[in-house]
Amino acid sequence: MSLIHALVAQGSTILAEHQGGERDFSQATQTILSKIPPNNSKLTYVWEQYLFHYISEGGYIYLCMADDSAGRRMPFAFLTELQQKFTSAALPSSSSSFPPAYALQGSFGPVIAQLMNTYNTSPPSDELTRAQSELAQVKNIMVQNVEQILSRGERIELLVDKTDNMASQATAFRRGAKTVRRSMWWKNTRVLALSGLVGLTFVWLIVAQFCGAGLNQCGSKH
Repeated sequence: MSLIHALVAQGSTILAEHQGGERDFSQATQTILSKIPPNNSKLTYVWEQYLFHYISEGGYIYLCMADDSAGRRMPFAFLTELQQKFTSAALPSSSSSFPPAYALQGSFGPVIAQLMNTYNTSPPSDELTRAQSELAQVKNIMVQNVEQILSRGERIELLVDKTDNMASQATAFRRGAKTVRRSMWWKNTRVLALSGLVGLTFVWLIVAQFCGAGLNQCGSKH
């Protein structure tokens, strides 16, 4: 629980308050109220491990006690909203310039309690916090985009590698095809040459049977 105690006072007279913890801080609260000057001011008092933040304006004091871990931004945002609610709904009439202590406890005490609960459970983000949150979201989006670009780059590199491999394989295939064609051409040429030689030998053998080995007998008969 960040906010522990909150009140609205006129001078040192408490008009309404709400205390979230079990410990009684009334003595410390009265001491701090007595030290707050009558002029408009904003200040933080340190007491033990707690911080007392206040806004003094128009004769009214809006004060809250919070843990040190709560910082100053959230408690003062709470006091600003508390002041707005008080001035718009709970200001005493002009006929009672000096109301008695706890005159507004029944009507405004629950308002303080509800507002404290809201800020302790889910405090509304102020402009700086909202800007930081938006900046963090933009950063996350940028990181995601960069990761996607890097991933796309890796895929492009893989595609280029595959394309290069395919080109290399195609070149090797063409070279292999040329080698095979050349080899087949030589084989066909050798087969044709051998076939021609065999044919010529076969024709010579036939002719030699009638004309002799030197083919001279056929000529002598004429």
